[in-house]
This record gives sequence, structure tokens and C-alpha cells, in this order.
Amino acid sequence: MAASILSHEVSDLCLGKPALSSLSVSATVGEALSALKRFGDLFLSVWSCDQHHSCNSPRSIKVDFAECKCIGKVCLADVICFLSKEENLKNPGKALQEPVSLLLNSKVSGLVRHLEPHASLLEAIDLILEGAQNLVIPLHNPFTRKKLISKSTANSTLHNNREYCWLTQEDIVRYLLNSIGLFSPTPNHTIESLNIIDTESFFTVHYDDPAALPLISQSLVKQTSVAILDADGKLIGEISPFTLNFGDETVAAAIATLSAGELMAYIECGDPPEDLIMLVKERLEERNLGPALDLIEEESGILSSSSDSSYSSSSDEEFGMGRSGRIAGNSARVGRSTETIVCYPWSSLVAVMIQALSHRLSYTWVIEEDGTLVGVVTFAGMIKVLRERLRSMV
Repeated sequence: MAASILSHEVSDLCLGKPALSSLSVSATVGEALSALKRFGDLFLSVWSCDQHHSCNSPRSIKVDFAECKCIGKVCLADVICFLSKEENLKNPGKALQEPVSLLLNSKVSGLVRHLEPHASLLEAIDLILEGAQNLVIPLHNPFTRKKLISKSTANSTLHNNREYCWLTQEDIVRYLLNSIGLFSPTPNHTIESLNIIDTESFFTVHYDDPAALPLISQSLVKQTSVAILDADGKLIGEISPFTLNFGDETVAAAIATLSAGELMAYIECGDPPEDLIMLVKERLEERNLGPALDLIEEESGILSSSSDSSYSSSSDEEFGMGRSGRIAGNSARVGRSTETIVCYPWSSLVAVMIQALSHRLSYTWVIEEDGTLVGVVTFAGMIKVLRERLRSMV
């Protein structure tokens, strides 16, 4: 049974995937923001090459292709957290001219790893368990090398004369779910009995506490959220970096000035309440952060609208696109969700897998019946227990 799963190569999971949207490491934060807003991509891959043509020219055929690597990924939440720092709120225009590499420096290494298409599924799983969030896989391309070279000037999704996609933790979990019967009886066990509830390394803040920018940044790296608790330790909502991906840069000022509860109300709706907007403006002025007012003006001139040749677009979706807000149970929703997704210690593994996948989330909060927060279950935890089951079957 295990052989039927592990016989597949990672290229089998890449079928139908579009080429990665990409950004040069020489780009600025403002150019990354412009690309994210212009094309609507949730994530952009960042490549080590300074110019796309430098790794796609005829001369590059004779050099080592390893010189151009995907070294990370950025999203709108990364930009928002960067702009939320006080020194950047004092001069947002200057902050947007900083190199995009600063967004990557705040993350741990190894979140993005390269893997060849003939690699086994087991290799991909082991890299995920070592901490990788995205695996960069070369796409099979029907073009000849000559055609690829001629195409490279018009299509900058090419690197080293190849196109790439990435596999995510969600892709792995979804694939394993399709063969979940082979793991029996493990999928029917409770998440508590499988010991996959993380009860320590998750992030919480109380409703009236400051929004805690460092916790938001850390939760973005771990692909979770910041839980908002009441005085009794009960979960009442969350601040989700993935919700920030559907906002805009104006949220930076709100993160710096509002409490956790106020920020939750600010970002959970499409348009923030007018009273909260006015509160943000007042607090910015009180802290002598007048330049940041430009971020929340409707016609801000800070962001350059000029085109940028260092990035390209695709429609690739990535895991963890669920949204946050009010607590709910297992109801599946299409599009943007305003719920904080929860399960219970007695929930089965397969039920939690389906729940997380249906909401495009990489985690699910675990609560007691009275709403008290117990911990969190992540895709990585789910993959780990299924990997152990595979090991026992081999």
C-alpha cells in the first residue's frame, strides 16, 4: 500500500500548475507591492538573479544554472508588516525604496527549497518536515531550448531557460487525503490521541492588548495566526496574516496604533469602520507619525505606478489562503471567509484535514467545548503523523 503512494514523483503533483510569478532580488519593496497589487497574486517568488535575461541568454546555456535560485517568497502581509515598523511609518516613501531582500531577512532559512521533478514524494515530505513551506519544481516544458531562448525576452517566468512551479504543504496534504484509506486506522484517531496538537509554540494576545506586530510577523513565518483571547483564555477571534493579504498597505498604520480587538474589527470587513479610521489618524498624529497619514489617504502618491520589469505574473494559488474573524465550526465556505476555524481535541485527523483544506488554511485552532484555547493543529503536524504511518507500512 505504501508503495502505491511513494511510487509517484513530485512531477505528478505539478500537473496543471502555472509557472511561478517571480521577482528579482534587486527589486524594491515598492516594486513588490506594485506587482502584488497589479497582478493580484498572493505570493511572488524571489530569485537570486538580478535580471531575468541574465539567466536566460544564449550564453547562460554554457554556465552553471545553479547561479539563479528561488531564495524566498513575499506577500502583501510581508509588506504591511514591514511598513508597520515605527521607523518606516516615519518615512513610508523611503521604506518602499528599500530592497525586497529585507522582507526575506526577517524569515528563517529553508522555507523555500528546490527539488528536481523526478524526486520521490517521500523526499518532498521529508523536506516539508525539515521546515520547508514551498518546494520549487521545474516544469516539464514542451518547447525546445531554441524556442525557450527566444521566448525568454517576452516571458520572464523563465529562469535558467526553464519554468518552475511550487508545491506547498497544502498540495501534499490534499494528495495524501486522496489516498487516506491506505493509512487506516490512523485517520480516524483523534488529534489528541495522535499527539499533534501544538500546545506551546503558538501566538496569543488579549483583546485590549496592542496588536503586537512581532507576533503577526512570526505567525506569518509559521503560517498560522495570532489568537485573540478574552480574560478567561477563551478564543474570540484572530489576527490573520492571510487576511492581510486581501487588504492593502493602509493596514500598516492600523497595526501600529490599534489594539488587537480594534485591529480585528478593522481588517475583518472589506472597508474598515470610519470611526476606526479616524482613531488611527488621531493616534498617528499623537505619536508624531504624520507622514504615515499618506498611507491611509485614498489617493496616496507614495506607491509608484511605474511598470517594473523585474517581476512576472501567473495565477498560481497557494495554501493557507483562509481568512479570519468570528469563530465557527466545520462549515465550508467559498471565497473570503470571516470565520476563525476551530476543531476539538476529540476531532478525528481526517475531519481536521478536510476542514483545513476546505477553508484553504494551513492550520486549525483547537478549543475545548467552552471555547478555551487548547492549541493549534498545522499541516506540518498532519503530514508528520502520516509520514510515521508510511514508515510503519514499509
